[in-house]
Amino acid sequence: MTLPAPTVLVFLDPAFENGRIADATQPQLMATDLGATRGDGVFESLLAVGGHARKVHAHLNRLQASARALDLVIPEQETWRRAIETAITEYRGIFPAPEPESDEVVVKLLVTRGVEGASAPTCWIQASPSPAGSRRQRETGIDVVLLDRGFDAEAGERAPWLLLGAKTLSYAVNMAALRYAHKQGADDAIFISSDGRVLEGPTSTVLLAHVETVDDGSGSPSAGSPRTVKRLITPQLDSGILPGTSQGALFAKARAAGWELGYGPLVTQDLYDADAVWLISSIRLIAPVNHVDGREIGTPALRKQLTDELNELFAGIE
Repeated sequence: MTLPAPTVLVFLDPAFENGRIADATQPQLMATDLGATRGDGVFESLLAVGGHARKVHAHLNRLQASARALDLVIPEQETWRRAIETAITEYRGIFPAPEPESDEVVVKLLVTRGVEGASAPTCWIQASPSPAGSRRQRETGIDVVLLDRGFDAEAGERAPWLLLGAKTLSYAVNMAALRYAHKQGADDAIFISSDGRVLEGPTSTVLLAHVETVDDGSGSPSAGSPRTVKRLITPQLDSGILPGTSQGALFAKARAAGWELGYGPLVTQDLYDADAVWLISSIRLIAPVNHVDGREIGTPALRKQLTDELNELFAGIE
């Protein structure tokens, strides 16, 4: 029998300023909670490294945006922050990290509409260990398959009730896509719109890079030597994808480091032509893509070089 992962639960409860710690081994949700019966709710996942939660402000902003899309009124950010700190402190107090380099905790922020007719949503924090596979895939890279999402790139604007840009608890399709990818011998997937646009991964944002040498061609001594231009590109947000908190933070660091930045639109050929492709998320972080539908992306040496550069930039993100 597989034992459940070590878990700490902290509920946002007005009677407990810093959150109410609950027994994770005992039932805590009503069986009639609409989050369980209909997937009616929203969530965020962030990583705590060395006891420090990363990108909290960005995750809380996105949680609020997702909640607004579902007409949910959730507690203020400071209430969430206190509960996050309680969860991390409680988790590491019970389950100390075996060594400093493995001190990673997955922190989930969850909101459901509650039971039918509830006056307020049910909100809680879940702290649990970081998946071992995440660290492995950061180092070795992943193979992905392309999957048709079944919507065109403008569906999100035309039909906002599809909630394509919200992070909802209705994740059955995303998980089905991952299972399908695994059955094909791949590690992950990238969704493609029905009109051929590159969108996102089931749990991640797509990034690609181009590296080129630029020479003004004048040949004059004052023209200077050729220079290397590195360009980082991600799909357009208006194509019905989730705004990536990790992508946004990395773009800010990359811009400061001299990278050029771009936002789609991207098509499948752009992936094949890239010098490197990554799937980036808050938990797995930056996972280099080795193959897309069996076709190698770039070269191993260049993929590693660019991945190392981005990892160094990402390490400085708070």
